Amino acid sequence: MKELSIFVDESGDFGEYAKHAPYYIVTMVLHDQSVDISANVNALDSALKQIGYGDRQAIHTEPLIRREKPYQYFLPNERRAIFSKLFYFALNCDIQYKSFVYKKNEFENIFEMEARMARDISQFIGQNLSYFQNYEKVIVYYDNGQHELNKILNISLATQLTNYEMRKVAPNEYRLFQVADLICTLELIKIKMERGALSHSEERIFHSKRDIKKDFLRGISKKEFSEH
Repeated sequence: MKELSIFVDESGDFGEYAKHAPYYIVTMVLHDQSVDISANVNALDSALKQIGYGDRQAIHTEPLIRREKPYQYFLPNERRAIFSKLFYFALNCDIQYKSFVYKKNEFENIFEMEARMARDISQFIGQNLSYFQNYEKVIVYYDNGQHELNKILNISLATQLTNYEMRKVAPNEYRLFQVADLICTLELIKIKMERGALSHSEERIFHSKRDIKKDFLRGISKKEFSEH
């Protein structure tokens, strides 16, 4: 059976607009299950272990950058190394991604943003329907971290596909779920960089705008989903 896996993660929340968290970002990482990435996963696990990060331990990129638990004892160069290992894992895997970015203050209320998200995701699938229908089964992996997003995903998928299934996932179970988290973070960093609003923590990890573009943004953009 030809199967497509879609790993979904988000950055932000469905609360009212706040200056410290003005954006909501959703990222889908798409992986054809006929393409074996087990060697990539094993290589990543081994590389992380060598730099002192626990075997099969999930990487959460925003706490990693902010030096929050469990990263509070890692030096800046060690945290950048963890981030970079996951980043290069993403580059070396045969995957694609699609991100949806929303500025919360552009909507009168949160319900308007939810409706826009459902429409955008449904439209993305509809515009690439032949691609998705090429698979006998589409499995969406999400950790159900936000009930609203879970509902939006179900509504959007149900309007376009009959062969999809939703599965709850724990972050440490799939490295590609962590890649979705990483891409959300890079999308947010790109926005903050363009606004000249990088935090001190982000500057310590990524150094400069030039380095961010050269070392991360240019590479990950090559994995962006190409319209079918």
